[in-house]
Order: sequence, then C-alpha cells, then structure tokens
Amino acid sequence: MDISSFQSQRKRTGSVNCPSGTASTRSQSHTGAAAKRWQPKSAKLNNPTPHPAELALRQTEPDTLLRQKALAKAQMGFYTEAIVLFNQLIKRNPINANDFSNRGLVYFQSGQADAAILDYNRALDLNPRLDSAYNNRANYYAAQGRFLEAILDYDIALDLNPMNVRAWINQGITFRDLEMYDRAVESFEAALHLGRLEGHIYAERGRAYHLRGDWNCAIADYQKAIAELPELPASERLRLQVEGWLSELLEPLF
Repeated sequence: MDISSFQSQRKRTGSVNCPSGTASTRSQSHTGAAAKRWQPKSAKLNNPTPHPAELALRQTEPDTLLRQKALAKAQMGFYTEAIVLFNQLIKRNPINANDFSNRGLVYFQSGQADAAILDYNRALDLNPRLDSAYNNRANYYAAQGRFLEAILDYDIALDLNPMNVRAWINQGITFRDLEMYDRAVESFEAALHLGRLEGHIYAERGRAYHLRGDWNCAIADYQKAIAELPELPASERLRLQVEGWLSELLEPLF
C-alpha cells in the first residue's frame, strides 16, 4: 500500500513590458482599465488552483493514515474495528483493489469466509495482477479443502511476484497437507532464498521433513526455527507448536 510521490507544479510568473514611451501617451482611463484587466490574473497567481497531482496527494495522505490504522487494528486482533475502517476506505475510494483484498483477509481471520471470498474476487476484478489477492484467495480455497484451486492461485501469485514469500510458504503448507512432501520442501526452500521469515519457514519445512520421516532434518529445522522466531505475541503460537513437534521426536531418545 504505497504513496506515489508527486512533483509539484512550478508556478511560472512573467512580467509584461511596454514599449518605451507607450505608457506616457495613454490616457489615465486606459491605464485604469489595464490595471483592472490584470488584477484577476495577479489574484490567481497568489491563490493558484491546485495541480491535479497535488489534489491526489491531499486525498492520499488521510487514506494512507486510515489504512495504517486499519492494518494495525487487524494485527492486534481487533477485527471488527479494522473492518469498520476498511469500510470507510472503500467508501472513499471504491476502486482500490488492495483495500478489498485487505478487508477480505480481515473477514477471513475473523471467521467470515463468505464475506472474505466476495472481497477477494472483487479485488481481482479491479486488479487481475494483484498477487496478494491471489495468495489470500488461495488460503480461502485451502481452508475449504479445495486444494487444486488453492495451488492454481498460489501459482498465479508467484508468477506475478516470485518475491511473495508468504505465497511460497502457503503453497508449501498446502503441498504438505496433500502429503506431497517433496514438493512442499521445494516450496519452503524457494522461500528461504528470499531471506525473510526464516523462523516461520524452518518451522514449516521441519514439519514436512517430520511427516516424511526425515527425523534428523526435522530436528535441525525445529531447532533453527526456535532460534529464529522473533519473541513476539504473533509468533508465540507457532513457537509452542514447534516445541511440541520437537518433543515428539526427542522423547524416544531419552
């Protein structure tokens, strides 16, 4: 959700020069008329009409602040408040695909799956190249057990943006749910190359190794995940899961 930078329009001011001696030959009434003719133009220079880019920036700034507030509410789990804020954004600008995709994600996180899929589809109607909306819709399909549709949407998201680390992770989880462990590991390894969310990726790849029977690889990934996962409330649930999976593997050794 980016703010485009705009270059402000330069005001060009000029002076009108009279030929030498012309002013002295004019009557006083003509001079007054000339002053009246030029006064409105001078007023416009002092109070210029805003450039369209400037007007767009003025609208974008409050929208950006409102969007940041909505995302912050969602991250804190205040889904109802976040949806209210996204409603305001969409009312202000009903053709912003990102706002529909983000509101759909909040609907999905709050258990309102039917509302979520409507927003994802609307986002893709507005912008068929929005990779995050394909990723979000794929998550919806996977939650519904519609795995083929999920994989297809993940593929589209990654074709549009190979740097979408979340799409790689989610695709790997879906392959793992389908017991396609080799494909799952491939997706997780592609995600690792992007250098982000390593703790999350090690946790999910470790689980794929675990289920495939590669216990040594699983233990190594679980230990890396515990070391890499940030100590934040958002990561606490995954950390507890990883510790539980690691205990399953280590208990027979004691």
